[in-house]
Amino acid sequence: MERTFPGLHLGWMISEAGQRIPLPDRDAFVSRERKDGGFPLLRNGDETFRVTVTGLESPAGTSPGGKAQFEVQAVLPLNATGIAAAADVLEAVGEDARAFWGRVLPEGMAVTVSEQFRHSGEEPHIPPKGLPSLKLPWKLPAPEIPHYLGWLNYWSDAAARAIGFPDPARDSELLSRARRTATGGWIVRLTDAPLDLDNPAHLNALLRAYERFPEIGGRTPSR
Repeated sequence: MERTFPGLHLGWMISEAGQRIPLPDRDAFVSRERKDGGFPLLRNGDETFRVTVTGLESPAGTSPGGKAQFEVQAVLPLNATGIAAAADVLEAVGEDARAFWGRVLPEGMAVTVSEQFRHSGEEPHIPPKGLPSLKLPWKLPAPEIPHYLGWLNYWSDAAARAIGFPDPARDSELLSRARRTATGGWIVRLTDAPLDLDNPAHLNALLRAYERFPEIGGRTPSR
């Protein structure tokens, strides 16, 4: 993230009391405090533009295929500066973590995504805004399959193949806002500006993407 975002330095931690504490040797701190397959939350020192990152293990019982996975969670404000850097940051995290997939969600969209997941015995399940129902992550057949769509999407080569992207005949619009990564993956932007589901054009773009990729969220058997 620091290599991608000029001037960013994730050299602070947060105490149990919520206080920001500088880390003279950040990398030594991370090595010392790594536990349970993850690493502690780090942040930058700018209170007006707060960036954080942490890593954690998703247990086997809540992961596709019954195999534990490593998950990186980063927070980047989507003001003009954050929007300009978001795609590069997503690509850097996805590539360096050797991720299957990743996404950038605008503030508030996580609530909508959570309402898309169908829980056992939940009949009928009607997600908001006409969006499709999604299987819970541990019900997906393979870790390569993205759980859901974001505004910006990182799909590794394996994930892209699992969902059938790209198809030149069907994906011209998405390809106009996509780029290839060094490892053969993709960064795919659904809309030019961050997704706003109260904007009909943005909602339609998201619905079209879900219709195009029924594998996402486990709505069809994986390829």
